[in-house]
Amino acid sequence: MITGAATGIGRATALAFAERGDRVTIADIDARAADTAAAIREAGGRAQFIECDVTDRAAVQRVVDGALAAYGALDAAFNNAGVLPKPQPLHEVDAASLNLILDVDLKGVFHCMQAQISHFLESGGGAIVNTASVAGIIADPEMSPYVAAKHAVVGMTKAAAVEYATRNIRVNAIAPGLVETPMTRAWLEDDAFRAAMFQHNISGRAARPEEIAGTVLHLCSDAASFTNGAVFVVDGGHTAH
Repeated sequence: MITGAATGIGRATALAFAERGDRVTIADIDARAADTAAAIREAGGRAQFIECDVTDRAAVQRVVDGALAAYGALDAAFNNAGVLPKPQPLHEVDAASLNLILDVDLKGVFHCMQAQISHFLESGGGAIVNTASVAGIIADPEMSPYVAAKHAVVGMTKAAAVEYATRNIRVNAIAPGLVETPMTRAWLEDDAFRAAMFQHNISGRAARPEEIAGTVLHLCSDAASFTNGAVFVVDGGHTAH
C-alpha cells in the first residue's frame, strides 16, 4: 500500500515495488495516480488505484480493505502522501495553511498507521515506512508548519516502533532532502533558492525520485528485519555539511 503515488517519490517507489514482483495498491487524492497503476499493469505487474483522501480515516480504511480484497494480503505500507506549504514567516501563517499541513502530513500518516497496524496485528506483522523529511531533523526558515509536522512524523514513527515491536511490526521513516518532483519544480526553477539550497548540499543537486525508492524497498524487505524505529536520511549529504 502506497499513498501519494501520482508523481515523484511515491510513483517511483510504486514502480520499483512492481518491478520486483509485488502487488501494489495505490491510494491518492490525485487522479494521476491511476496512470501509475496503469503503467505497472502495462509492464506486466499487478496494481490497483483507489482514490483516497488521507485526512479521512474511513477512506484510508477502505484502501486497506481494498488491498485485502484484491490480493488477499497486505505486507508492507509506504505512507508518503504529503503537501508542501508556501514559504512564510511563522507569524504570518494563517489557520487554513497550518491545518492543511497538519491534516495531510501528520494526521494522514496517523490515519494510515492506525488502519495498517490494526491489520498487521491480525495478520501476524508487517512493515511500515513513513515519509518524513530532513525538515523532521533540522529546521528551514519560513517552513514552520512543515517542520513541525515532519518532526512529529519522526516522533510518531519511533513511538509506534516501540509500541508494536514485539508484535512483529516494524515502523521506520525516511528523511529525504530536496527531491526533483513536480511538487518542488517551482523551487528548483528559482535561481536564488537553488543557490541557497545547494550551498549546503555536498552533492550539489536534488535527488531523483528513484534514488529515494531503493531505501523504501530495503526497509520493507526481510533484509531490514532488525531495523525498527529508525530514520533514514537520504539527502545527498545536506545534513552532514
